[in-house]
Amino acid sequence: MDYKVGLLGRIALLAVSIFLLSNFILNGSGVFLISLFIILVLAQFILLVRYSESSFKKVRQFLDNIKQDNYNNVYPVKFDGTDTDDLHIEFNAILAKLQEDQAEKEANYQYFRSVFQHLSIGLITFDEDGKVQIVNTAAKRMLDIQFLSNINEIEKINKELHHAIHNLRTGGSELIKIAHPDGIMQLSVYVIELVLRDTKFKLVSLQNIQSELEEKEMEAWQNLVRVLTHEIMNSIAPISSLAATVKGDIAHKLDIDVPVPSHELEDYFMALETIEKRSEGMINFVSDFRSLAHIPMPKFQTIQLKNLFGQLETLLQHQFENHKILFKTKIEPEELILFGDQNLIEQVMINLIQNAIHAVEESVMRVISLEAFIDESGKIIIEITDSGKGIEEDALSKIFIPFFTTKKKGSGIGLSLSKQIMRRHKGNIQVRSILGQGTTFKLIFNA
Repeated sequence: MDYKVGLLGRIALLAVSIFLLSNFILNGSGVFLISLFIILVLAQFILLVRYSESSFKKVRQFLDNIKQDNYNNVYPVKFDGTDTDDLHIEFNAILAKLQEDQAEKEANYQYFRSVFQHLSIGLITFDEDGKVQIVNTAAKRMLDIQFLSNINEIEKINKELHHAIHNLRTGGSELIKIAHPDGIMQLSVYVIELVLRDTKFKLVSLQNIQSELEEKEMEAWQNLVRVLTHEIMNSIAPISSLAATVKGDIAHKLDIDVPVPSHELEDYFMALETIEKRSEGMINFVSDFRSLAHIPMPKFQTIQLKNLFGQLETLLQHQFENHKILFKTKIEPEELILFGDQNLIEQVMINLIQNAIHAVEESVMRVISLEAFIDESGKIIIEITDSGKGIEEDALSKIFIPFFTTKKKGSGIGLSLSKQIMRRHKGNIQVRSILGQGTTFKLIFNA
């Protein structure tokens, strides 16, 4: 029977029973008959309530199934055109769609989990309590473990790695050296912080860059040897040639036992003086080379960038005035503080500003700007920008190589020293340049 017809029929039957009960009471019918109809009315009322709730129970059961992700129940369909039958058809259609969506979601999860597991980069995710959700095969292989339940277990493997994972923020990276049965590994550690359903997670990526480092190291050595060979040969060749000439001339005079005229003695003196000067140049060159390998460890302290910028402006004010350079500074926020070695950071910035002064010498508009700010990833950035002629594209990739220089006078170690100092501060130095517009050097500090 259709639900509406059944409900209306029960209401009508209850109404008739109530009417008859009222009539019996008003006419003074017997107690037995009145009691019987009272019981009948109560029974009909209870049955009416149960009947009206039957559909709500099905809806409640349907919602409970959805809440519990139980989509396997099938509601019977008789195809008799009743409201209940229509309701069952809708229920079955919704459950089938949810079941399909669940299967698709599970398939996607398994797909991405499989991709996650087979990546060559090690990946680990863990929550605020350190509980590890996923650790892929590459990470297990790099850490030489079979299972990882809590991120704090990494402390037993390598304390530096454990410290880096906990202290790095989004976008932060660090290079960690760890021992492995296959040999020493250089791991590049990169961290991203995530929030999922109000729960904080960290995604840590581990990449073994030992082979890349070795390749780059070999390339750096080759470049260094090439530069050293060039510089040394440029100095040694004329010294050797001049010394051989003087030696041969003196040997000839000794063989024939002829006195040396005063003008020839002056020539010998000039030759020896030239050899001395070139030898001093070689000593200075070697001294510069040694300075690259003996950079002191930073003595970290808080640096008020406002004070640092003021000191630099005072120190270089005379040069700015002589070269008619407009020097501009900007710090945002004004109270920005940097944690580092002030002497070393000053050395880097003085070197970069001196380079900027040389770069704008031939420019009509001579502007050098110094700017400090915090970028979107929380890193402290210092930029030194000049309005000079810019740097050739070929030279951009070489300017940090020791002894490479684009200036007529220069040792070519300033930028190499600056890069090493920034490395000691766990930071980096980058450059961008546009010919005819100027150059910007960017100092990046991981706050």
